[in-house]
Amino acid sequence: MIVSNNKFFDLKLFKKIMRFVNPYRITYYLLILSAILLSIFSTIQPYLLKIIIDDYIIKSDLDGLKMIIYLVVFILFLEVIFQFLFIYFANWLGQTIVKDIRYNLFNRIINFKMSYYDKNPIGRLVTRTASDIELISSIFSQGLFMILADLLKMSLVIIIMLVIDWQLSLIVFSVLPIIVYATKLFQKSMKVAFEDVRNQVSILNSFIQERINGMTLVQMFNREKIDKIKFNKINENHKNAWLKTVWYNSIFFPVAEISTSITIGLLVWFGGISAGLYGTISIGTIFLFIKMSQMLFQPLRQIADKFNTLQMGMVAAERVFKIVDMKNNEINNGNKLIKNIKGKIEIKNLSFSYTEENNYDNVINNLSLKINQGEKIAIVGHTGSGKSTIINLLTRFYEYNQGEIYIDGISIKKIKISEIRKNIAVVLQDVFLFADTIYNNVVLFDKKKSLDEVINISKEIGAHDFINSLPNKYFFNVNERGVSLSSGQRQLISFLRAYITNPSILILDEATSSIDSYTEELIQNAIQKITLGKTSMIIAHRLATIEKADKIIVLDNGRIVEFGNHSNLLSKGGVYKDLYDSQLKREKNKIKERDLF
Repeated sequence: MIVSNNKFFDLKLFKKIMRFVNPYRITYYLLILSAILLSIFSTIQPYLLKIIIDDYIIKSDLDGLKMIIYLVVFILFLEVIFQFLFIYFANWLGQTIVKDIRYNLFNRIINFKMSYYDKNPIGRLVTRTASDIELISSIFSQGLFMILADLLKMSLVIIIMLVIDWQLSLIVFSVLPIIVYATKLFQKSMKVAFEDVRNQVSILNSFIQERINGMTLVQMFNREKIDKIKFNKINENHKNAWLKTVWYNSIFFPVAEISTSITIGLLVWFGGISAGLYGTISIGTIFLFIKMSQMLFQPLRQIADKFNTLQMGMVAAERVFKIVDMKNNEINNGNKLIKNIKGKIEIKNLSFSYTEENNYDNVINNLSLKINQGEKIAIVGHTGSGKSTIINLLTRFYEYNQGEIYIDGISIKKIKISEIRKNIAVVLQDVFLFADTIYNNVVLFDKKKSLDEVINISKEIGAHDFINSLPNKYFFNVNERGVSLSSGQRQLISFLRAYITNPSILILDEATSSIDSYTEELIQNAIQKITLGKTSMIIAHRLATIEKADKIIVLDNGRIVEFGNHSNLLSKGGVYKDLYDSQLKREKNKIKERDLF
């Protein structure tokens, strides 16, 4: 049904889905039992109708008629009970399995390498974890078990027909191949159509998400008209994909209806002649076959529709399991636990490229570096020199190509990632805040960290006053990405977030580049406290902020070109002095411009 090799039904994919059914086998077997009983109850009713007409109505047996009507009512009652159980547990099983698959998918996604997110649009992942996952539930609620119940019903109908009258059965079966062939063509066409629909949904989601996230850029550069044209094209493609499914439905269902009508007409014609002229067929039998032909054709038409639902669910499952089954994108976790990381860092012959398959465009080239426990190291260099890349490799957001990085003499590839990141706190220039309270953004939803702890460290670095002035104070909602706060305030929150973890290694990646002088002074005071006795790595554009660093490393094209403290590097008159002088000149020009206005 579903895979690229054009198989009608992907059994391998179906087995993957069924693995999630194993914990709920009792419910699964109850559903199968309900399907069997529903099939029996529904096929008994037409046969009872035949008996009512032939044995009681024609013969005017009112007493017998009352008894059999009681039996019919009882069977209807049982059918209603099992129909309720069938529908409820089919939907319950579908949603429960979806919950498990969604958890499995999310668990896989949060353990992927950062390189995966560099290559895959966020909108596509949102589609997989939201709409695609939800469609999988329809496999159970509207597809698989419904089809099973219909197939059982149709099988019983065929058997009863053949037992009662083979001639009338042949009339019904003569039209059946037309519907079967039409159904097969319909399903093949719908498979392609549904795959196209899901592709268009993914493209639409990616486009909308990107434009909403980048709305400032869109409006700033007056790109509204261009994006509206693009969106209109994507929207049109999405509509056309859905219209294909409408077109196929418009063809199939009239054909099925005509076939049913022809069958009923033939049954009435042949049965009427046989009953009226020869008396070989009873009136009840004619009614039985009319009813059962409908019971045979209607499920067949519905099966086509249910197969569509099943196909959509399978297409969605195929997309989801492509992500779930990705092994090569997962971070290679270590197994070594270190209770107390001291903070000694050693980098040996390190090389790295963001393009994994190529080494010619390395961002880091054969870099070696030693950082002793408790040292404060500053890393400077032009944009693209590899400063932030070192941080990404140290925290294992990316896997390096060559060389090795050691913490306390142990390769970081051997240490559990959770242990590394538990002992390393990073403060970034671009601060990400959740649409939640200041308190939750500081502790990152770790309720072990009390409000008193947050207040105390806020007072230490001078953030308490501004937080206390906000409505609801520490429970002030910063809104999406922290838009309710200034850049300096967001940076302070980020610093609090790092501070409260009490890390062995502190990394500041351009942490003071986008804040005002007052906030920078607050953070610099806090840095002095938190870095005391701890290994610190500071990446900075403002060279004045790193003058007190124990060592300053100057990078260029992924290589260390200069190494020393502030005064030594200035006296050398090299790259660092050029950077310092040019930055000093820019600062003086800014002051002159301010004075003019």
